[in-house]
Amino acid sequence: MILITDESKGRAEGLTGFFVSISLIAMNRQSQHMIEIDGSYGEGGGQILRTALALSALLNRPLTVHQIRGKRKNPGMGRQHLTAVEALGKIAGARVEGGALGSQTLSFIPKGISPGDYHFRIGTAGSITLLLQALLLPLSQSQKNSKLILEGGTHVPWSPPFHYLQEILFPALRLMGVSVKGHLERWGWYPRGGGILNVEIQPGFGLNPLSLVNRGDLKKIRGLSASSNLPHPIVERQRDEALRRIEKVMKVEGEITLLPDAPAIGQGSFLLLVVEFEKVTAGFSALGQRGKPAEEVAKEALLSLQNYMESEGCIDPHLADQLVPFMALAKGRSSFTTSRITEHLLTNLWVVQQFLDVKISRQGEKGSWGKIELFNE
Repeated sequence: MILITDESKGRAEGLTGFFVSISLIAMNRQSQHMIEIDGSYGEGGGQILRTALALSALLNRPLTVHQIRGKRKNPGMGRQHLTAVEALGKIAGARVEGGALGSQTLSFIPKGISPGDYHFRIGTAGSITLLLQALLLPLSQSQKNSKLILEGGTHVPWSPPFHYLQEILFPALRLMGVSVKGHLERWGWYPRGGGILNVEIQPGFGLNPLSLVNRGDLKKIRGLSASSNLPHPIVERQRDEALRRIEKVMKVEGEITLLPDAPAIGQGSFLLLVVEFEKVTAGFSALGQRGKPAEEVAKEALLSLQNYMESEGCIDPHLADQLVPFMALAKGRSSFTTSRITEHLLTNLWVVQQFLDVKISRQGEKGSWGKIELFNE
């Protein structure tokens, strides 16, 4: 089931006022031919669809995506991808063709962004954080505030957990001029889902360029060990093993908060580790599952943190691909170094170049340290 309610008053027809100052938008509106995207390019997953839809909605550019999720075991749109299409279609007043489960071709013809109050439900444990990623870009560049209620999975495999967005992505976006606030009313674990997330987006006046190339000195390592409907010792074991490894490997003391009764209709456990430097914050997490000891959850999160610490990259690999669409729209030069260039990052760089005349330079190869620069004249 996909539930969509619109309490928005009025319609913002396109981007005006301060937002027209984004020269890329004005430039792209001069050419309204259909943009054709190969959904099997690069990592060939749902990220191509979400990024392309977000840019199409924001820039008012008609879009067709072929071979959606072409490199996945089950190609075509799943429930969470279809919800993103429906949601952006509603917000952008778009005409949509091919919007169905399993569809591998989609046409999306937007009319203009309407900020407001919306309620979107995936209806499964599909990731609402990935849905939010698709909605953030266009709504963050609209003329009014928007409030969202999103229902689905909040801490599920193969997607950023809500607390990563709250601790890492949202603060980075504030540096670019966008205020995003989120409140988790109920956690959503795989396979039951049922999470409820309330989000408020306050647009800025355009986007500020951002440079994140040096970490600065280490300030602290902190974290959260949480679970729902499981014995309390699980979160304690996750915390204790994580703190033991942090002290042994990194020679510092950490602080981890316990949340043994996170409200949810399902069961699950989660560990988030946040490392704060003078100039950047990075995050790493792991999920529990049946038959996976709490100590293994801690070990998994610590290994990701350790790989990052051993690199000279400034931002973590997950933040890198999420920032690319925003940096591509910011007037001026943006740059970052990352501990690892991922296929997701390379794919998002390719997608933004299909929409925008932005100059991109890259140092480093996939799987290793890298530096990315994006320049919008």
